[in-house]
Amino acid sequence: MVMTDYYDTLVSVETCLRHSAAADWCLIDCRVDLADKTWGVQAYREAHIPGAHYASLEGDLAGAPTAASGRHPLPDWQDFADSLGRWGVYPDTQVVVYDQGGGAFAARLWWLLRAVGHSRVAVLDGGWAAWQAAGGAESDAAAPLHGQRVALAPGTGWVTTGQVEQNLHSREFVLVDARSSKRFVGEREPIDPVAGHIPGALNFPFEQNLDASGVFLAPAELRQRWCESLQEYAGSTVVHMCGSGVTACHNLLAMEVAGLYDSRLYVGSWSEWIRGAARPVATGWG
Repeated sequence: MVMTDYYDTLVSVETCLRHSAAADWCLIDCRVDLADKTWGVQAYREAHIPGAHYASLEGDLAGAPTAASGRHPLPDWQDFADSLGRWGVYPDTQVVVYDQGGGAFAARLWWLLRAVGHSRVAVLDGGWAAWQAAGGAESDAAAPLHGQRVALAPGTGWVTTGQVEQNLHSREFVLVDARSSKRFVGEREPIDPVAGHIPGALNFPFEQNLDASGVFLAPAELRQRWCESLQEYAGSTVVHMCGSGVTACHNLLAMEVAGLYDSRLYVGSWSEWIRGAARPVATGWG
């Protein structure tokens, strides 16, 4: 029997414990360590939520970077459709995605599924750490793959570098950068070759969406924080970015939880912006 209720932002560990074995639920493990590309799949092989599939950030949730792109460009849509087919994601499937904790990487798959029109997708609040803390069952058995074909229309909900360049003058939207404040102001840059931020951007480090235990703040508190940060900007005029278009999805998710809808993603983000030497770079808070 297909469930009529579904989850489209967050799902609690308690709810997942009750329903994770349901025939119309599909769990996907998105654990990753950006400093060690083999860690996530190895962690999955050692233990994961029973029945969960593994999604590779580099192989499933992003395409191969080019000389002009950021570090995690969009996947080819047919390749993404093939991944969904292997995982057994049907139009009425409740997808639950998780990573090692706060959802910084799982939110990328949440956003991709939403971008192609699959609304029945939620991030497991607190991720693998919360599942273990709740005493959830663990398995080292790989989930069986499916062989179905999935037809997808190209996704929507993002802006290009060209649009960001134009926006420097038109001011049609506001950029919100999810990186740490030290990276934003240019004080520290451990990943990309240029430090700083895009002129006019605001800074909202994605960790500010979480409490000390790594779960999302209550919707009312998230809404207050975001409204204070955005001031007069409506959700539809917000474009999120980060280093490579991954953790920015966490802020997209947080705004949805807060009831602030229709923001978009700058997929290329900082790592694509700095590919062009003529593009302006700002430092500090000015």
